[in-house]
Amino acid sequence: MPVGKAAYLNRLTSKLRLKSVDVGQKLEGSSPPSVFIGKYGYPKVYVGPMMAPEHGDTSVLDSPEEWIPAGLRTQQIAEFRLQLVRGKSVVGIKDFRNKLVQQMQEVALAKKYVYANAEFEKKPRGVEFSFDDSHQPFGPSAPIKHFEKENVKFEMQMEKAFYDKDLKSAPAVIELYEKDLPFTQIQKAFSVGAFGLEKNRRLVPTRWSITAVDDTLGKYLVNKVKQNPLLDSYQVYEFAALNNYFAVLLIPTVWQYEWMEAFIHIMGSEEIIFADWESNFGKKEYSSVGGCFYSVRFAVAEKLTQLGKQAGAIVFREAYPGYIPLGVWACREITKNGLQQAPKSFSNMQDALAYINTKLHLGVQRFKQESTLLKTLGVQRNLLAFLR
Repeated sequence: MPVGKAAYLNRLTSKLRLKSVDVGQKLEGSSPPSVFIGKYGYPKVYVGPMMAPEHGDTSVLDSPEEWIPAGLRTQQIAEFRLQLVRGKSVVGIKDFRNKLVQQMQEVALAKKYVYANAEFEKKPRGVEFSFDDSHQPFGPSAPIKHFEKENVKFEMQMEKAFYDKDLKSAPAVIELYEKDLPFTQIQKAFSVGAFGLEKNRRLVPTRWSITAVDDTLGKYLVNKVKQNPLLDSYQVYEFAALNNYFAVLLIPTVWQYEWMEAFIHIMGSEEIIFADWESNFGKKEYSSVGGCFYSVRFAVAEKLTQLGKQAGAIVFREAYPGYIPLGVWACREITKNGLQQAPKSFSNMQDALAYINTKLHLGVQRFKQESTLLKTLGVQRNLLAFLR
C-alpha cells in the first residue's frame, strides 16, 4: 500500500478508463470560458484554452459551484469534463507579449462563454485525459497550432483588477471574493497572471493557482474569525455527495483545524486515512494532504465568518467505492453544501462524536488513531480551565 496520499491517488487514477470526446485536428466550438496551465517544465509551462466541440452556452462544463446543488453524479461530471479539449503551447511564465497568452487572459476574464476555433498540430487523441485530485478532469489534448476567438466582454470587476497594476494579487483576490465573484472565476484569472503588481505578474499553473486562492481566502477569513466570540455549543454539519460522506464538527474553542480523509475499498480492501492540522498559530509548511486541506479550511472559515463566531473545526471525510478524483473543488463544495444544512447541536464533545460515530464506516476511534486534535482536546480543555 502506498505510504502517502499522492502515491495512493496516482495508483487510483492510473486504473481509470473513461471515454473522452473524439475530435479532429480542427475544432470549432466554445470555451466555458476555460484555460489550463500545466506545471511541468516550470518556469516554461504549457498554456492554452479548453474548448468543447459545440456552440452555445458551455459554462456548465467549468462551473463546479453549480454541480452539487444541481444533484449531478460523479459520472455526469466526469462526462461533462471529458468533453473539454485542451490546446497547449510552451511559453515562459512572464511572456505576456505572447499572443496566445494574451488570448488566454481575455478568455479567463470573459463574462460568459467564448466562441472560438482552434487548429492542432496533430489530432487530440481520445485516450488522453487527465484525472487528478488537485484539478478538474479534462479530455484529450494536443499542441495548438492556431487559435482564434470572438471579441469578448470582460467581467467588469475583473477588468478593473486586471488594469490596476498597483494592486497586489492577494488584495485583488480578496476584493473580488467580497464582491461575490465565483471562486472558479477568480482562480482562472489568477492563473493567467491577471492580478498583482505589474513587475510581479506571471502565469501560475492551474493546480497551484487553485490552492493559492483557497489559501489566500482561507487565511483572510480565519483572521476575521479569530476576532469573534466563541461558539457556545458543539455543532455537527454533514453532507453526502459524489460517493463521499463529510462531517464537520465545530468545537467551542479558539480557532484550530484538522482535516481527515479516509479512502475505503475503492481499489480493493484498503482502508487508509490521511490527516493534517493547524493550530491557532496557523501552518507554515505545505500540507501533507495537498490542496483539499486549504479548500476545506476556506469553506469552514467562510461559515464561521457568516455565523460571527469562532470555533475549532475537525472535518471527517470518507470516500467509498465509485469515488473518482475530480479535483479539490469537490472537497470545497461538498463542505460548503454541508455547512448550509441545519446543524445538530450537542452540549459536549462525547455526544457529538458519538453521533458522528454512527455515520462513519470506519468509526471515530479509527480516525482518532490518525488525529492530532482528537488526542489533544482534553489536555487543552484542562489548560483553559486552569488559565481561567
